[in-house]
Amino acid sequence: MDSQMVFRRYELKYILTRGQKEKITRKMSSFMKPDNFGRSTIRNIYYDTDDYRIIRKSLEHPVYKEKLRMRSYAAAGPDDEVFLELKKKYDGVVYKRRMSLKRSEAEDYVSGLKPVDNPSQISRETDYFLKFYGKIVPKVFISYEREACYGVKDPEFRLTFDENILWRQDKLSLGEEIFGEPVLDPKLTLMEIKTAAGIPMWLARTMSEEKIFRSTFSKYGTAYMQMYDKFKGGARYA
Repeated sequence: MDSQMVFRRYELKYILTRGQKEKITRKMSSFMKPDNFGRSTIRNIYYDTDDYRIIRKSLEHPVYKEKLRMRSYAAAGPDDEVFLELKKKYDGVVYKRRMSLKRSEAEDYVSGLKPVDNPSQISRETDYFLKFYGKIVPKVFISYEREACYGVKDPEFRLTFDENILWRQDKLSLGEEIFGEPVLDPKLTLMEIKTAAGIPMWLARTMSEEKIFRSTFSKYGTAYMQMYDKFKGGARYA
């Protein structure tokens, strides 16, 4: 099992109140359709160095940053499909490389036990990432409930709504159940616009009317800061 996908797009984030989300969902009924996943619970394992070098660099807001995560859309056993995603962001544009692998294959690959069976440009870029950072390990499990939809006229335009965003540092496997500490106030929703071009007028007008402004919110970044606050003063999080 090994399929490859490459995305190039802008990813814009907004924190919504319940009222703001309701206004947008009402407005979008004529313009957007649910994607194939509909509402799903997404599990993610974020990889980093022992001293959190990758996320600490990201929080400095450099022009270029990158991260590696493993993702599934349901509890994944060793032989179930997961997605290994290398995300790069340069000057506001997100470039995502995605490989579909069995969970056991993805875990062996990232840990250095075994290369992927069918090398590709994406695996070579991931190889370079792994070599550059040296030993990386699972550092945090982040899960959330997502509603995803795409544009009726422009299927490449996507909106996602993430709620019940949780993080934890134990049981770092995509086969585990969902639990953890909240990343975001449960009354709030993280909306993401994913587009290769612009924002449609109906959405821009609605956000202007509702005074919805862009955020720099990062799930992993916020989870790391909560870890830092929780264990402040410990060398592990210095």
